[in-house]
Amino acid sequence: MNMTHNTILITGGTSGIGYELARQLCDSNTVIITGRNQEKLDQAKANLKNVHTFQCDVANPQEIINLYEAVSQQFPALNIVINNAGIMKKIDLQQEIDLLTLTQEIDTNVNGVIRMCTQFLPHLKQQQKAAIINVSSALAFAPIVSTPVYCATKAALHSYTQSLRIQLLNTNVKIFELAPPAIETPLINEFDASEQESMGLMNVTKLVKIALEGIKRDKEEIRPGQSNLLKMVSRISPNMALNVLNKAYISAHS
Repeated sequence: MNMTHNTILITGGTSGIGYELARQLCDSNTVIITGRNQEKLDQAKANLKNVHTFQCDVANPQEIINLYEAVSQQFPALNIVINNAGIMKKIDLQQEIDLLTLTQEIDTNVNGVIRMCTQFLPHLKQQQKAAIINVSSALAFAPIVSTPVYCATKAALHSYTQSLRIQLLNTNVKIFELAPPAIETPLINEFDASEQESMGLMNVTKLVKIALEGIKRDKEEIRPGQSNLLKMVSRISPNMALNVLNKAYISAHS
């Protein structure tokens, strides 16, 4: 798919992968980013100069509806939606935790993506060329047990994206999945320094370059670096993938 002269909406575009996507795409496309924090949106707009911003929390269905109404009216040529917004929490499932907090990751990482796709799909189908790009994770293929709900959301998103792609086979809307490995972004701050050191973090600029090249080649499932290895290992030996990812946790709790 040609990644120039498009109108692209990126959720969670104020930092990390979303911000870097906006940075690399904004010179040759019309780029719109969303985020929950208006101050961060203003900062992103100041830094990137030629992006458009809308405040939106994708965990809130009404805010998605409001976003759609505003964007579709102001940017009728919108033809690409990148569902990047996501949150991650370390959760000990043996501890008491507020039930609302427990499922916040599901509300953002799964429900938000499904609602965004459903809300924007009729508009995308009217375009000559269109795409939805869902950002999942290497952890869709095997979980890190300290972030159990996050990993479950990414596995669900991977499955949903596969179904969406097949259902849209006879349309003009292409469906891509980007499954990043551990990346140098604020999301990784959930882990301490020693944990991060063992992850072999990929630079976010490199990741986005790989992702955009994959989309240009119509590669439906983009698994940079360790993501590809993890998927292969999880197919051959699911227990091996699980044990390797969680070696330190298992040792500490044995």
